[in-house]
Amino acid sequence: MIAGGKGLVLPGVFDGLSATIARRAGFEAFFIGGLPLVGARYGVPDIGLKGLAEIRAGVADILDACPMPALVDMDDGYGDVKNAVHTMHSYERLGVSALMIEDQRWPKRCGHMAGKQVVPTADMVNKVRAMVAERRIADTFIFARTDARAVNGLDDALRRAECYLRAGADGLFIEAPESLDELARIGRSFDVPMIANPLEGGKTPILKPAQYHALGFQILPYGLHLLMRVAKVMQDSLRDLYSQAMEMDYASSAMPFEEYLDVVGLPQWHGVEERNS
Repeated sequence: MIAGGKGLVLPGVFDGLSATIARRAGFEAFFIGGLPLVGARYGVPDIGLKGLAEIRAGVADILDACPMPALVDMDDGYGDVKNAVHTMHSYERLGVSALMIEDQRWPKRCGHMAGKQVVPTADMVNKVRAMVAERRIADTFIFARTDARAVNGLDDALRRAECYLRAGADGLFIEAPESLDELARIGRSFDVPMIANPLEGGKTPILKPAQYHALGFQILPYGLHLLMRVAKVMQDSLRDLYSQAMEMDYASSAMPFEEYLDVVGLPQWHGVEERNS
């Protein structure tokens, strides 16, 4: 898909239902980020409260419900080089197509939150080099992410990205640039697949996909686009229900029952019954 040159818009999914709806909407791949997954599945913020076992369980459920190419956020690999390789192998066994590893110091946090710290460049270089050498699937795509922009400035982030590229990373993600000028500088600095992160409420300017592509970014994970809207609908609906003032007419704002049953595959299961009864 990346080699096709058209650029990828990846919806951020967080469970089997959201992934299935993304596929039905026409998307051919999706992004599984830590913030939406741990928020939706466990009701906690993305500040390192959940590790590989918990997050992998959510990824497994999503891919079991909807086996499509996925870019998965693997945080810092949950330890040193051996842990990073173990995490990669664990996700490769699930069928994950692409992984993103970051240079934050644990406990990590969402890339647009304050208070981040980064590890020494050499530590991240060793992880990237180890992952590249130990891939069990040759096509597993490894994105190296740096969070150094918010900690040490853009110059350090660019230097780190160059080191990670030399270590063998297939693509780069410089997290949380804060202006169009910074996006443009990043985009013209590297000739490899790069990620931009349009995050509602984040530090990076939110642009249309074509604008990011023009600046040199091929992969656009809209990680919170779906979650924020689903959370708002749930909040408003429950407030309405709790008030007992609603008119119980949700036809215009809710998915019809029969359509929902179709989304979750009831016709296919009816077919199984009919063929085997």
